[in-house]
Order: sequence, then structure tokens, then C-alpha cells
Amino acid sequence: MKRLPSLLLLATASCTTALAGNAPSAHKPLPYARCIQTDKINEWHIVDPRTALVRTGPYRYEVHLQADCPRLGVGLPGFLLRANESNKAVGGGRICGEVGETVSARDQPPCAISSVTLIDQTKFDQLRKHAVRHGSGAELPPGK
Repeated sequence: MKRLPSLLLLATASCTTALAGNAPSAHKPLPYARCIQTDKINEWHIVDPRTALVRTGPYRYEVHLQADCPRLGVGLPGFLLRANESNKAVGGGRICGEVGETVSARDQPPCAISSVTLIDQTKFDQLRKHAVRHGSGAELPPGK
């Protein structure tokens, strides 16, 4: 009789391990000092409904969304990054690729950000060539 609970435990552990192996890998957020500073955006580009590019001075970022966000870049403002409550409380609107961060456009509900990656100029320029919409920091509302 003691074998049955042991077999159940072993079977449960095997299933959990198998499911974890199929789960998408979580992206690690950027260190706070390397995050996107929303008040320093020079340019942004919408590559596809789930990918955007952002440049803040010498730093370039690739922003991935959890779901399609087809209206990004449409209207003014066309690209609004919103920090999560934690980063707002620390002081500022930095986007690091953490839970609770969103991006939206005029007349569009917020879209959740799944990851933010710091990229080099070559990759940024490569991806920018395929962008369907573009904009600059000048279009962003003050203090956002």
C-alpha cells in the first residue's frame, strides 16, 4: 500500500517536469539603470503588431508584446509607454520588461509588454527597415 502514494508522487513530478520543459522561457527584465527612460525617447518604430523599436540617445531597444497590438503608431499620440506602479513609485516612467508595463496608442486599449531587450545599432537599423510606422519623442505628451 505504501507503493501507491510513491508512484503517484513520481508520476506527478514527471508531469510537472514535462510541462515546465514546454513552457516559454521568461525574459529577465533589464537592470533599472538600463531601462527605457520614457521622457528621453528620440524615435520609435513599429516593426509588426508585436514588436516595436525605441531609441533613447545612444541606447536602442527591442520591445516585444504579449499579444498583437495592431493600432500602435496610429494617430497622435501613436506610441505611449506606461511604467508599472513599482517603477512609477521609484521615480519616473522607466520600462524594463517587467509585469504591468504597457504600450498603447490613441483610441486603443493598453497592450502588455512581455520583454525589453537592449540591442546594438546594426540590429536596430536592420529591424527599422521593416517598420510599418515611425515616430519621434516630439509627438509624446509632456511628462509621459
